[in-house]
Amino acid sequence: MKKPWAGRFRMNTAKVVEEFTSSISFDKRLWRYDIEGSIAHASMLGKQGIIKKAEAALIKKGLADIKAEIETGRFVFRQDLEDIHMNIEAALIQRVGPVGGKLHTARSRNDQVSLDLRLYLRDEIRAIMSLIKSLQSSTVKAAEKNIDIIMPGYTHLQRAQPILLSHHLLCYWEMLNRDSERFNECLKRVDVMPLGSGALAGTPFPIDRDYVARLLRFSSVSDNSVDSVSDRDFVIEFISACSILMMHMSRLSEEIILWATSEFGFIELPDDFSTGSSIMPQKKNPDVAELVRGKTGRVFGHLFGTLTMMKGLPLSYNRDLQEDKEAVFDSVDTVKACLGVFNAMLPGIRFNPVSMQKAAEGGFITATDLADYLCSKGIPFRNAHEITGRVVRYCIDKGKSLEGLTLKELMGFSEMIGEDVFKYLSLEASITRRTSYAGTARKMVIERIKAIKRGLNRSV
Repeated sequence: MKKPWAGRFRMNTAKVVEEFTSSISFDKRLWRYDIEGSIAHASMLGKQGIIKKAEAALIKKGLADIKAEIETGRFVFRQDLEDIHMNIEAALIQRVGPVGGKLHTARSRNDQVSLDLRLYLRDEIRAIMSLIKSLQSSTVKAAEKNIDIIMPGYTHLQRAQPILLSHHLLCYWEMLNRDSERFNECLKRVDVMPLGSGALAGTPFPIDRDYVARLLRFSSVSDNSVDSVSDRDFVIEFISACSILMMHMSRLSEEIILWATSEFGFIELPDDFSTGSSIMPQKKNPDVAELVRGKTGRVFGHLFGTLTMMKGLPLSYNRDLQEDKEAVFDSVDTVKACLGVFNAMLPGIRFNPVSMQKAAEGGFITATDLADYLCSKGIPFRNAHEITGRVVRYCIDKGKSLEGLTLKELMGFSEMIGEDVFKYLSLEASITRRTSYAGTARKMVIERIKAIKRGLNRSV
């Protein structure tokens, strides 16, 4: 079949060039959106009298037949036709004759591909947001189920202060909530209709872009034809949101990997989401979490690759933009796969309260509470901090815990210390006192769970 631009050239396109420039191997997944956009465009052409209504009806019938053929797996995608747009257009002309060539009136592949990608991402963003919501639900359920388990909170991966496991788990709910907000904001930029911009300058035909936008359920229409065909900000924003989401999932993966070790012993992974060793019979490996952690890098790579591809492009359309498709498609596939497997795995993770409690009892984890106690007696915090540091050093030298010190020993560091000090040194007391908004006290965690379930966020 002749290329649509064949009139300008004396020679056929070289085979090696066809192979190098072809995108049908990956952009064929846009077929549904390409047909949907073409049907809307044909409807508009017919309504505006740019083509006859009978011709528009014949084109739409042909497109519907092609859709059915693709759905049943009978359609043959041809590499020599370069991309999904030309494959469908060629099939349409083959079915309905020369009238099929009228479909491309008042549009270009430049605005067509932007349309297809926006329609595709609009659906995929909503699917990703649904998966995020499910993962958030899993974290809330796990927090409720394990509301009273005490664990050490960490800074620098060193035991810092005691917290509730439920409070720790809800931290990931908050991360995921910001992710969902980012995707929702991105959706606003994606949900803009570019069709009708032509190659870059618009079209002299009396098109009705608002009508097409209504047919395709777009919230708005692009305002500059040059920007419409050259803009990939929405792609970069989408992959950026994917990257931040994957960063959060990688952090969760890292904690799952650490917590599943014998050294931590905080969790037991379900057998059906773990793997073994080909040589070491005792092994139970957290491969799912490791792969999610590893796949984060490929999404980051797509973000930097797309930014780099875009940074030097003059206006308007350039063939470089073809490189955005594989980055988008793989980001979508990776994010959805990671969310899907985590949604399936998290409910089966079993927490070990004994190991967590034991870990929280070490490392002088209530030292800050002793400093706070001294502050409550009127001692400036910096002085209280220094006194407490000397108490900890004494414990290390004597091989004792803070709770294991006698009142006499403690009073040797400050005459302000009384018998009530021991109420400050237990794990439970430390957690219970942290009642500041967003703190780890049980009642605060319960309040946050209730607010999450009601869909409320506190504002100042």
